[in-house]
Amino acid sequence: VFGTLGSEESSFERKWREMKQGSLLEGFPQFIGYEGRAAEVRLYEVGVMPGLLQTQEYAEALAQSAVKRGAITPEQADERVSLIAERQTVLQRQPPPLVFVVLDEGCLRRPIGSPKVMDAQLAHLVEFAGLHNTVLQVATFDMGGRRPFDLPITLLTMPDRSLMSYAESAQQGHLERESTSVLPLLTAYHQLQAEAPSQAASVAMISQLRKGSP
Repeated sequence: VFGTLGSEESSFERKWREMKQGSLLEGFPQFIGYEGRAAEVRLYEVGVMPGLLQTQEYAEALAQSAVKRGAITPEQADERVSLIAERQTVLQRQPPPLVFVVLDEGCLRRPIGSPKVMDAQLAHLVEFAGLHNTVLQVATFDMGGRRPFDLPITLLTMPDRSLMSYAESAQQGHLERESTSVLPLLTAYHQLQAEAPSQAASVAMISQLRKGSP
């Protein structure tokens, strides 16, 4: 009926996955399944706010920009925004995961959407930092070469204490579950947290940006 008999490349399962998750990078759907069950989540992000911390308006502004560029369809934009909201429900899970976030300073200074959208997004970061199960830090520009990462990275600690990492290229997401590869990344993340300003200093910086101070 669906014209999917024959090779594996035209299987019904593959076609359904393409229809349901067509705007998502390969490897990402698998990652979010683990993210939803993780006991600890560690994020380092460059350029834009990570999905777990985006307000709906910020997510919509990003998605609409992609539509205007012709990168995705309006339907895929709606899918992206809905998926972000779905992912964020993990923060209300009981017990909630521990979530550690280090944002490159560029995430705060890159305007996405209107000034009102950015102000609400920065306010949301301050609220996030106030939760009992979260830590938020900003990797300031003046850290320079003391940053161990040049690209975004996510590290997950599962309930059984197993570790995995997730990183993206332009075309594909890569989930790594081999401990010999992930442990050095966890060590580097701890180093990043040690070098970055404290949560209190980071929140103060965000508050100053909301006031329009440099």
